[in-house]
Amino acid sequence: MKNYLYKVLALVLIAVFVLGACTPAAPAEKVYRIASDATWPPFETIDETTKEIVGFDADMMKAVAEAAGFKYELVNVAWDALLAGVSQCQYDGAVSSISITEDRQKTMNFSDPYGTAGQIITVGANNTEIIGLDSLVGKRIGVQLATTGDIAAQKIEGAEVKGYDSVDLAFQDLMNGQVDAVIADLAPSANFVLLNPDKLKLVGSTFTDEALGIAVCKDNAEFLTLVNKGLAAIQANGKLDELKAKWFPK
Repeated sequence: MKNYLYKVLALVLIAVFVLGACTPAAPAEKVYRIASDATWPPFETIDETTKEIVGFDADMMKAVAEAAGFKYELVNVAWDALLAGVSQCQYDGAVSSISITEDRQKTMNFSDPYGTAGQIITVGANNTEIIGLDSLVGKRIGVQLATTGDIAAQKIEGAEVKGYDSVDLAFQDLMNGQVDAVIADLAPSANFVLLNPDKLKLVGSTFTDEALGIAVCKDNAEFLTLVNKGLAAIQANGKLDELKAKWFPK
């Protein structure tokens, strides 16, 4: 009797093993790769302690993902490589204080806008000559390459535009006297002035009005839908306003 039971048990174990081997494994959940140029505080920067990307965009992306129910990883990528990477679908998307422009929309999709930005001029704290756009004629202007600040500076007559891979380098050269002014978004410009009040100051007010969006690979309509779903949710429940108050206190 025991031999019979052992044989039956052995047959059952073999069947379970065979069926288990033939059953396809459950597909792994998609993890979206999101690029961010972490040189643009308070939107995104690197926490020197944790070495992680922190800032408004990082918090917003986390809230969007939680609301829409998808997983993602945030990857620190230089600005030029970020734009090219999304255009070529090396990344599923990018969140990095990206202004929605007609040219960019030719190679990538954008979420619904989540905020606005505007370009502003920053000069040395003791500069009394530059008071607005008109006084930038013929001046040396620092910008981050391929940004809307770069586009604005290129339109100024006789200006010598010096492009940098990251905006912090432009502000460093401004403090060192290598350029006369920097044109960049208001939020990071104000942040650099706040950190260096004895060396920098803002001039005038913003002179552009730009909508910010999360960039998405053109081949990934499904992800764009998820991103917009998450954005709509955090706008409706007040989370987006909460994050804006946290990172852009008035």
